[in-house]
Amino acid sequence: MPAIVHFEVRIDPARRDEAAKYLAETLAATRAWPGNQGIEALVDDADPCHILVVETWATTQDHDDYAAWRTTPEGKSTLGEILAAPPSKQVYSETLPLGL
Repeated sequence: MPAIVHFEVRIDPARRDEAAKYLAETLAATRAWPGNQGIEALVDDADPCHILVVETWATTQDHDDYAAWRTTPEGKSTLGEILAAPPSKQVYSETLPLGL
């Protein structure tokens, strides 16, 4: 099963107009990483500064390799410059058989 990653960010309201630029720059490298199968940035209807990035990865290991790269000087992103709080991340790689 592919791994689905939810990456939640809260943009500083004073920097909201810059969010698309910063996200596009950061997520271009994410999308280009081997194993990334797609990426989408969803804006919360109730709070336009709350963004949920949904990433699809071929394997959890592909995502883990990417996440490790992001901790290196080469993988460092500027997204943190516009965040109001630290981001959160959840990785989903197992499903429950619902029999539906």
